[in-house]
Amino acid sequence: MQPNSLTHAFTDFLEAHGLQRVRLHDLRHSHATHLLAAGIHPKVASERLGHSKVGITLDLYSHVLPAMQAEAAAAVDNAVQAALQKRAADPKCLQSVCKVADLFSSENKKA
Repeated sequence: MQPNSLTHAFTDFLEAHGLQRVRLHDLRHSHATHLLAAGIHPKVASERLGHSKVGITLDLYSHVLPAMQAEAAAAVDNAVQAALQKRAADPKCLQSVCKVADLFSSENKKA
C-alpha cells in the first residue's frame, strides 16, 4: 500500500462524514498530548508512538508537562500533609512533627 493511499482514504472519509479536514499526523500529536495530559507514563506514550527513546517524546511534548508539574507538587504536598497528620495523632511522634513543621516555617520566613 502506498502511504498516500491511506492519506487519500482518510481525507475521503472525513469529507464523506462532514468532518473537519485534519492530517493523520495531527491525530498522532493529539493522541500523544492526551496520553501525557491523562497522566500516562511518558515511557508508555513513547512506546505507543514508536519513538526509539523516551527523551524524544519528552522533547516533542514538553508543552504538556508544565501543568503536570503543578499537579505533582499538589500531590506531594497532600502526601506530606497526610503523613504529618498521621504522625501528629501518635503522641510519640508529636515532638518530631513539631520540629519538622518549625523547620519548614522558618525556611519560608527566610524566602
